[in-house]
Amino acid sequence: MSEYQGLHASPAEWPRALFYVALAFSCYQIITAAFHPVSTQVLRAGHVGFLLMLVYLVYPVRGSDRPWQPLAWVLALAGMATFFYQWYFEADLIQRSGDLTTADMVIGLMLIALVFEAARRVMGIALPIICGLFLAYGLFGNHLPGDLAHRGYGLDQIVNQLSFGTEGLYGTPTYVSATYIFLFILFGSFLEQAGMIRLFTDFAMGLFGHRAGGQAKVSVVSSALMGTITGSGVANVVTTGQFTIPLMKRFGYRAAFAGGVEATASMGSQIMPPVMGAVAFIMAETINVPYVEVAKAALIPALLYFGSVFWMVHLEAKRSQLNGLPKEECPSAWDAVRQRWFLLIPLFVLIWLLFSGRTPMFAGTVGLALTAIVILGSALILRLSSTALRVVFWVALGILCAGFFQLGIGVIFGVIGLLVLACWFVRGGRDTLRVCLHALVEGARHAVPVGIACVLVGVIIGIVSLTGVASTFAGYILAIGQDNLFLSLLLTMLTCLVLGMGIPTIPNYIITSSIAAPALLDLGVPLIVSHMFVFYFGIMADLTPPVALACFAAAPIARESGLKISLWAIRIAVAGFVVPFMAVYSPALMMQGGDLWATLYMLCKAGFAIGLWGIVFTGYLAQRLRWWEAPLGLLAGALMILALPVTDELGLGLGLLFVIQHLWRARRARQTA
Repeated sequence: MSEYQGLHASPAEWPRALFYVALAFSCYQIITAAFHPVSTQVLRAGHVGFLLMLVYLVYPVRGSDRPWQPLAWVLALAGMATFFYQWYFEADLIQRSGDLTTADMVIGLMLIALVFEAARRVMGIALPIICGLFLAYGLFGNHLPGDLAHRGYGLDQIVNQLSFGTEGLYGTPTYVSATYIFLFILFGSFLEQAGMIRLFTDFAMGLFGHRAGGQAKVSVVSSALMGTITGSGVANVVTTGQFTIPLMKRFGYRAAFAGGVEATASMGSQIMPPVMGAVAFIMAETINVPYVEVAKAALIPALLYFGSVFWMVHLEAKRSQLNGLPKEECPSAWDAVRQRWFLLIPLFVLIWLLFSGRTPMFAGTVGLALTAIVILGSALILRLSSTALRVVFWVALGILCAGFFQLGIGVIFGVIGLLVLACWFVRGGRDTLRVCLHALVEGARHAVPVGIACVLVGVIIGIVSLTGVASTFAGYILAIGQDNLFLSLLLTMLTCLVLGMGIPTIPNYIITSSIAAPALLDLGVPLIVSHMFVFYFGIMADLTPPVALACFAAAPIARESGLKISLWAIRIAVAGFVVPFMAVYSPALMMQGGDLWATLYMLCKAGFAIGLWGIVFTGYLAQRLRWWEAPLGLLAGALMILALPVTDELGLGLGLLFVIQHLWRARRARQTA
């Protein structure tokens, strides 16, 4: 089993020991989420221990061969030992906080070393180097000149901060990874195994498959829908991309364009409510706001993002004269919903719970449990021929599950236990049980890169918290942007894009938000808007060359170089770059301040600006643009970004002039042809 194949192969192909470790990981997370048997510190330590165990059992030191198993098990068990040490000596560690023993130092240093090496194996060298620089700053920063110097900290203080506190490796990102993120990853994994991908792709094919550029539009819509349950951009690429990229290539799209469309659409899943990317949960905890507020702020930018991608795909299809499938070859959208409607029940319940004020932990636990009940229940109900019996069955299940709100989570687990027992004795039921087991294991697999990133960035959080260096950098940004907010925003965007060349969205957000977000707040940008600004461009960083993680994930499917795909991806996504800038100048776009009419006005304004920029960067509307039309459209779109007096009016006027004269010329050309 190769490094790539290890956690990416089908769970049925895994070595038995690895399979059971991943299964135990998921069971541990479910039990701790449902019944809270341990303290939050032990919960985080267990999460990290399982992550380290999975990484060292699968990922080799270098290359693609399976790691040498004796050494792999030594390192894996060493990772778990850090968990058991935190668990067994929890009370003693609290009592002697800050006064480490020799054993504490050994365990603490071992944990730091194991986390760094695990991150290098999973994500490459970029993030460990960045975190290593912060670690070096904590140890030796007192020797630096000027404002960057701190008072000096000993090795024991650094180890205590990183390995035994809640502002280091076991910090907020790790807590969020061990609770909300893992539950929602499992939620998406169960729905994927149950056939939700097929439901979304068939639905999108039925609506858009027969239209101009239909195959690419299917990719955009299906990725947006998948984003509502997964919240993982790269996971979206390798799931929906297996279907959409070959489909686009088969109907005339270039391989690089097909890969670029899928990568761009998939990355938008991280800002698509209700289940957004891991960053959304970390953001909610970091700035101490309900998750629903983050989802509310992301809703319009997410719709505009996918709208911009859809618009760019449409224009490119019209320019290249690419038609869709014959309508009779497309599946019926409503037949797809009618056949798998029951898979939508957990999603709707999850949305209701999240937006009714319930915590993400509660919503995730209930949503996951209901998904398991729906999958197991459907395996039984499909064996019944009577419609009346099916109705009675679903009503009975609903009544039993409703008892949860009165009697607790044990009721739902009891229902799941009865359904598992019934499936064991029903024809085909054991296949359903196998699907559920694979979903649990797949959840653990998807949690590895997210979890390891969350743990390692704890080094940055710990050092920043200990030294206060964030305030120094914030001061530099304020000094640069005190007279020019746009310049500060531009520098923040460039920081996100540069960091994103080597590290995933989660650490990118944490690093940049720790430094830039406080400065933007001091410049008058609302807190949640400044964090969303960083989050948005952290996503865009996975599309920008030369190192675009989402594009390189699409490369093997498209059979094209990641660089060529990223060049197309950034071209497709470029119209959406205006969205966060417009939100900063007019927070109503993120439903922060202002009334409904202000939000609707900003939505229309942003939509028109995106439309103009899409035409400019595609070079086509009803016909190819003349050389002088592109600067006119670009200027009109740029004017609408700013919230200055008369800029909206000027932008709207120039934009209408641009569109009307272009359509008039195109009509004249058709009449004379």
